[in-house]
Amino acid sequence: MSIPPWVLVVSIASAAVLAAGAVKFLDHLRRKDAESEAKTIITRAEHKVEAMCKEAELEAKEHSIHQKAENEQELAKSRQELHERERHLDKRDDSVDQRTDQLLKQEKMVESAQRKVAEKMEDARRRDEELAKLLDLQRQTLHELSGLSRKEATDRLLEMLDRELTQQTGAIVLKHEKHIAEQVDARARDMLLTSIQRYAAAHTAETTTSTIDIPNDEMKGRIIGREGRNIRAFEKATGVDVIIDDTPGVVIVSAFDPVRREIARLALNKLISDGRIHPGRIEEVVAETQTEMDRHIEGQGKEAAQEVQIHGLHERVIHLLGRLKFRTSYSQNVLRHSIEVAFLSGQIADELGLDGGLARRCGLLHDIGKAADHEAEGGHPKIGADLLKRFGEQSEIVHAALGHHDDVRVERPYTMIVAAADACSASRPGARRETLERYVKRMEELEAIATGFTGVRQAFAIQAGRELRVIISANDTTDEYAAKVCRDIANACEEQLTYPGEIKVTVLRELRVTETAK
Repeated sequence: MSIPPWVLVVSIASAAVLAAGAVKFLDHLRRKDAESEAKTIITRAEHKVEAMCKEAELEAKEHSIHQKAENEQELAKSRQELHERERHLDKRDDSVDQRTDQLLKQEKMVESAQRKVAEKMEDARRRDEELAKLLDLQRQTLHELSGLSRKEATDRLLEMLDRELTQQTGAIVLKHEKHIAEQVDARARDMLLTSIQRYAAAHTAETTTSTIDIPNDEMKGRIIGREGRNIRAFEKATGVDVIIDDTPGVVIVSAFDPVRREIARLALNKLISDGRIHPGRIEEVVAETQTEMDRHIEGQGKEAAQEVQIHGLHERVIHLLGRLKFRTSYSQNVLRHSIEVAFLSGQIADELGLDGGLARRCGLLHDIGKAADHEAEGGHPKIGADLLKRFGEQSEIVHAALGHHDDVRVERPYTMIVAAADACSASRPGARRETLERYVKRMEELEAIATGFTGVRQAFAIQAGRELRVIISANDTTDEYAAKVCRDIANACEEQLTYPGEIKVTVLRELRVTETAK
């Protein structure tokens, strides 16, 4: 059956219309997708621009904050430097004032002594004249009454005069001995105080354990090793106890010998950093660390000798001196103590007109026996004296090491100087642990007493508590009130505190006016 032509025409026309409509619909969809995509791109671009703006703003703020922090650090550093310089200048001014006061006291003492000598000479001349007259009178009277010969009368008069002069001479000698003893005591106190004030050293306190940080708790198992072989090998090679407990991130090394403990600490740090932990590696690292420790000890000995300007020491003496860094006495580091004794001994010797270099050498080596007291029998003074004598030191140095604790009869001045310097270094506030807390508490009490008075802005205890410096407000007080506060603070210290020696109270009232030029 054939299809009529008009049907075909209608079908074709319908298909064309449908195709055109589909094309227009697809174009419309593409256009909407394109518009939607464009809007999405624009929105993303806007968000990106906004984020970039915020990021730039944050970077600018961070840069501003960082720059401000740097400026504040520089300003704080400058203020700290100015404060340190001011404190240094204050100390120098105090030292100059003390020296001036000492010179004035000495001048007054000399003038007084000269005046007394002149008076005594005049008195002696007058007594001579009186005695001459008396002798002439007695001679005439004796001749008249007794009928003695001239020789007999002369002998009797001389005997009487000798008894009288002997009594007067003894009284004068006792008087001058007492006066000289008082002068010697005062001079000795001034010398010791001057030497202590001119030198102060930090003292380190050691313990019997060292703490080692580890990256994670897994490292504890590697340190212990299979069935504990690594930790046993380490303890055997170093001679210490390794304590591994539940404390996270740390391992404790314990030993009474600080040298062994330091070697163990350094070796364990190397093993942890290296990561290879087994008995063979442990022995290798411990041997290497021991060699490094020997070099370090020798270096410490040389540095100590250079610090006090001592040269020509035997190599063995230098090594023993370096070992003192790892020795403590009542928590006081023995090497720093020896250096301080050396400086104090040198300054005391200079004040006495003796050899300051020899005194420093005696002070530096006086405790050298403590570095070898585990190797020989006896106390450290005898061990040190034997070592110094063996290595060719002078007899003064040997005797100072032997007698600085009054174990033997002191026959040489340098031994007495070292003993005095040793006592000063060991007993000064802050040197040893048993006096540190009491010393800090006294400093706090001093400042608290001063700040409790009206008008006081700041109070500082300085010179190891021998001076209290008080700053009062210039606007709220007067000079008369400052003098009264100074006296009241001194009285309060006397009533409320117990302290050795004296405390100097200084009150500062300063008016500062500041204007800004624009």
